[in-house]
Amino acid sequence: MKNRILCAAAAVLLTLSGCYTNPVTGRKSLVLIPEGQELSLGEQSFADIRQKEPVSHDMAANERVGRVGRRIAAAVGDALPNAKWEFVVFESKEVNAFALPGGKVGVYTGLLALAESDDEIATVMGHEIGHVIARHGAERMSEALVLAGLGELGGAVYEAKAGPENRQVFDLAYGVAATVGRVLPHSRGNETEADRMGVLYAARAGYDPRAAITFWEKMVRQKNAAGGDAAKTGALAAILSTHPPDQRRIAELRAMMPAVLPIYEQNRGR
Repeated sequence: MKNRILCAAAAVLLTLSGCYTNPVTGRKSLVLIPEGQELSLGEQSFADIRQKEPVSHDMAANERVGRVGRRIAAAVGDALPNAKWEFVVFESKEVNAFALPGGKVGVYTGLLALAESDDEIATVMGHEIGHVIARHGAERMSEALVLAGLGELGGAVYEAKAGPENRQVFDLAYGVAATVGRVLPHSRGNETEADRMGVLYAARAGYDPRAAITFWEKMVRQKNAAGGDAAKTGALAAILSTHPPDQRRIAELRAMMPAVLPIYEQNRGR
């Protein structure tokens, strides 16, 4: 038992050796995944998605996404080193987009149907690329390693005091506490950080960052029309969500505008 505790403690200490600083927000985060491994995972994941998801052959849609994507990539600059940018439109009614390490970006036709302007597409793509530059995926993987190490350490200590027959009680309580107290709030914080980065990149690329607000207002209306009243999710749903409540997200986007609108004015008409 003593050896198990020592091994668990050593694992936790080892995980605390990596740190990454977001080049936009300055936030420091624990990232243990090497960038090379991240790039490899991103390229493999993108290849897998291209095999499983139907790629759109709509020339206008592909040209639109490529045009917006190239401008966002230029606004990103060297914040994403070793990027081999690729912008692909996928046939799906899903209103979504994604970005993977290495500059791999996918946009679903469902999102293009909802987004009325290139400005709205730019804020969404900027948001997704912001996740990559902030290394949120690697941060989540690193967080999981730390939580697992802490859980093993705490469980070993509890087991030594309460007996192995009670270990399951600790594991269950720890799992709930870690998820509600750390994982989900952290995920919501990452979404807000990506929103901030997205409107900044859109503004640098000459796209109106206020489009992020109009896009999310349309998203809310669409959810409400589908029977998922976004304004009445309740406190428990907000606590258990990986994303901020829609109305709070819109309010936070509005609060970001004074900082990014001057940047947009400098770059509009590009």
